[in-house]
Amino acid sequence: MWRFSRSSGPGGQHVNTSDSRVELRFDLAATEALPPVWKERALERLAGRLVDGVVAVRASEHRSQWRNREAAAVRLASLLAEASAPPPKPRRPTRIPRGINERRLREKKQRSDVKRGRTGRGWT
Repeated sequence: MWRFSRSSGPGGQHVNTSDSRVELRFDLAATEALPPVWKERALERLAGRLVDGVVAVRASEHRSQWRNREAAAVRLASLLAEASAPPPKPRRPTRIPRGINERRLREKKQRSDVKRGRTGRGWT
């Protein structure tokens, strides 16, 4: 459901009469457009943004209502896509190869020897 109102911010006389801010409301709880699995996932992830099962998106960054409509539709689509996406695969913990660890320790030892060699001890 679309709703229009006057946008805030600076402007001339035209701003006082044009309804350029757009609010797009989507009833997520009652929709049949999404598969049940996606809908369930989105309801769970957007629980903090929902008011009676409805998600609202506002756009007022453009001067024209048409461009604000497009911005709101894109914003709602990306919000729903992100909310209904499957969870990422769990990370499999991996071990650092022994050779890499040994090389790191060997290089640390060489650097330590170089720095120790810079002291003035033993020059007498």
